[in-house]
Amino acid sequence: MDNISNFLTIIRNGYNVKKKYIKVNYSNIILSIVKILYRNKYIKLYKIYNNKNKYKKIIISLKYINKLSVINKIIRISKPSNRKYLKYKNIKKVLNGYGISIISTSFGLMTGYEAFSKKIGGEILCIIY
Repeated sequence: MDNISNFLTIIRNGYNVKKKYIKVNYSNIILSIVKILYRNKYIKLYKIYNNKNKYKKIIISLKYINKLSVINKIIRISKPSNRKYLKYKNIKKVLNGYGISIISTSFGLMTGYEAFSKKIGGEILCIIY
């Protein structure tokens, strides 16, 4: 199963039913995506939680402005069955700079803007706006 698609679906469903908090399973790549979302102010806060069964969870506080979700769309681009790679020259702005793309590079996960400014290409995971 694709952990990233599952994580993005949990966020999308959480915003659709106006939840305040969501819990997702912990993995390093999910934590990196959560940190990017936090840095770009798409979520309020996050916390890593160890429950009694020794499984780590990440608790995410979703962000709303005037009862409207901050995230309108989350679209998974590169899938396990169909990988999409971009050179840094081909990295485009998402919604004229109002959204972000998350790119997996050899230097870790970063936004499309960071990858373009560092002249690094990679696999485009998703776009958020």
